Amino acid sequence: MKRVLVALLSSVVVVAVAVVLASAAPEPGGRRNINLPERTDDRPFSNAVLVGDTLYLSGALGIDPETNAVPKDVEKEIRIILDGMKRRLEMVDMTMDDLVTVQVFCPDLSLYGQFNDVYRTYFKDGFPARAFIGSGPLLRGAHFEIMGTAVKQ
Repeated sequence: MKRVLVALLSSVVVVAVAVVLASAAPEPGGRRNINLPERTDDRPFSNAVLVGDTLYLSGALGIDPETNAVPKDVEKEIRIILDGMKRRLEMVDMTMDDLVTVQVFCPDLSLYGQFNDVYRTYFKDGFPARAFIGSGPLLRGAHFEIMGTAVKQ
């Protein structure tokens, strides 16, 4: 009788653990990689990853699609980078106002004010939490790299 009871309790524990793990596991298709349509390379990252209602945006540079280079005009670079962020958000029916956190990497901190002047025009309902981080040189001579996290509201 004691062995039967121990076996029964063990089975109950196994079933209970399986139920808990199943409820915590993501549903199939719960993670979706998002890439801009014009991306044709095989860099080892996605432009963004959607998990549930949360979008994780990879770091991006403000590369001019016409010249495939960083523009000499810093304001144009800022607009390109923020427009790219906006486009990735729109791909999953989000807006800039769904951003909850943003990180901006910049090797020249004297560009802080100029970045803010353009950045503030992209939001209607307040600003996400943000860090503006002084960095070493960025790829391709960029003045900014930006990444963020958005949650569908």
